[in-house]
Amino acid sequence: MTSTDSAQQPPRKAPAKDPWDLPDVSGLVVGVLGGTGPQGKGLAYRLAKAGQKVIIGSRAAERAQAAAEELGHGVEGADNAETARRSDIVIVAVPWDGHGKTLESLREELAGKLVVDCVNPLGFDKQGAYALKPEEGSAAQQAAALLPDSRVTAAFHHLSAVLLQDPGIDEIDTDVMVLGEVRADVEIVQALAGRIPGMRGIFAGRLRNAHQVESLVANLISVNRRYKAHAGLRVTDV
Repeated sequence: MTSTDSAQQPPRKAPAKDPWDLPDVSGLVVGVLGGTGPQGKGLAYRLAKAGQKVIIGSRAAERAQAAAEELGHGVEGADNAETARRSDIVIVAVPWDGHGKTLESLREELAGKLVVDCVNPLGFDKQGAYALKPEEGSAAQQAAALLPDSRVTAAFHHLSAVLLQDPGIDEIDTDVMVLGEVRADVEIVQALAGRIPGMRGIFAGRLRNAHQVESLVANLISVNRRYKAHAGLRVTDV
């Protein structure tokens, strides 16, 4: 082959990255804001049990420390600001009505952090749960607007707090839909979800798609009430 022939050959494409080739996140410190509530406490327990270093945060450090002692597995408790400062990844599991104010007050401490929002904006009336639509579009998009110096993702919306906190359950059979703007950040969160036995983290789009993921919890609450279950999700053919 002449040099001219060689120059006419199309460049070889790099092999496609395996979507299941995820990073090692075992050495990262995970903070959980709202870690004394059912969802946050359950996530903290599961991640710590899997070997992750976990700090749970609360507005009152004493309350967080008491919850951490109850959980064991090396979990620490601190106020929200200290939790944010000391963590590499910060999971936001606060009640929706305090979501905006909490994040706004921690903007400085969360700068540069990977933030994982798992808050579901819901309302409740006599007909059951229903989705609320924040002005920004979703809780995750509100977080991104309030935390311009953080890397915001969304995940862990569809997990049963009852199952998460039950020490008699070794595996939780469910997928975790992960949304975000930066592939590397999404993959870190996917890998974190995969630390919990039975779970997989599945890429589910950018943050603009977070509203329907958050809203689906209202449907799962209806499922749970009708069937007296703790329903989760599995994505098929993936």
